[in-house]
Amino acid sequence: MPMRYVAAYLLAALAGNDAPQAKDIQKILESVGIEADDTRMQKVISELDGKSIDEVIAQGNGKLASMPAAGAVAAVATSAAVVAGGAAAPAAAEEKKEEQKDSDEGSDDDMGFGLFD
Repeated sequence: MPMRYVAAYLLAALAGNDAPQAKDIQKILESVGIEADDTRMQKVISELDGKSIDEVIAQGNGKLASMPAAGAVAAVATSAAVVAGGAAAPAAAEEKKEEQKDSDEGSDDDMGFGLFD
């Protein structure tokens, strides 16, 4: 929920307002039908007061880069499986292709006639 206040602050800053105030954030939020909470607005304003938006975003990107992500865990798990299993994964994929090919070839034979015969 507090992200809407940060987003409104950033929108005001992107519009050229270097130091958005509560009235600016309130105007943005009300334009999309959100009732502004003064306490939360003041919290965002006090946290970002006197800071450059570009610096705050750069700091946030640095923090995000150091966090592990689910994609990184999956990539590590996949590479570990390949190292441990060696050629097991390609063999399984080849076997799956063969099974699919077999099931496609005999699909009309099951009923005793073909659609276009």
